[in-house]
Amino acid sequence: MRRLSVWSAIGVILVLCRTAQAQQPTLVNVLDVDSTIRLDIRYATSNNFTHTVLYPAPIAKLRAAAAESLAAVQRDVRSQGLCLKVYDAYRPLSIQKKLWEIMPNEDFVANPAKGSRHNRGAAVDLTLVDSLGVELEMPTPYDDFTERAAQTFMDLPAAQLANRELLKAAMMRHGFLPLRSEWWHFDFKTAAQYEVLDEPLE
Repeated sequence: MRRLSVWSAIGVILVLCRTAQAQQPTLVNVLDVDSTIRLDIRYATSNNFTHTVLYPAPIAKLRAAAAESLAAVQRDVRSQGLCLKVYDAYRPLSIQKKLWEIMPNEDFVANPAKGSRHNRGAAVDLTLVDSLGVELEMPTPYDDFTERAAQTFMDLPAAQLANRELLKAAMMRHGFLPLRSEWWHFDFKTAAQYEVLDEPLE
């Protein structure tokens, strides 16, 4: 009887663990993890390359592990008198399809047939701002589809090179990997393990 009760207890614990996991949100709001991160969610406005409002609200969501790591980046750059400003994070697959219709170029927009790291809640587009909220000088504006946006483009003023490297180094210290073609885009190190989502941004 004792052996049966032990196995019964283990079974109850496993059920409780699975229930707790099921109740955890797939995505978390970045500002719930660190409210000091600034947002400039471009697809919630017409100030983006589509010139169309695509998101119903200016919300930045990520997988919990990615959001915690982003908060660590924020603490890192705040120690230098700077702050992160997020342009985009989780992106529903339905929105990815709209972007692909306009820009079917995998150097800049992921093919929705494969799914983007953004669609997995494990990528973030961002820049750095100073203590007054002024963006640091970077090689290009956000969503610039030219060679100047590439991480490896070097024919730039010294300040732009230094600021790009500052952002890249801070992100990499906390588990984010740069995208070659876009200085603003970083994938979380475990992005590949997450499934593609089409949860609405609400």
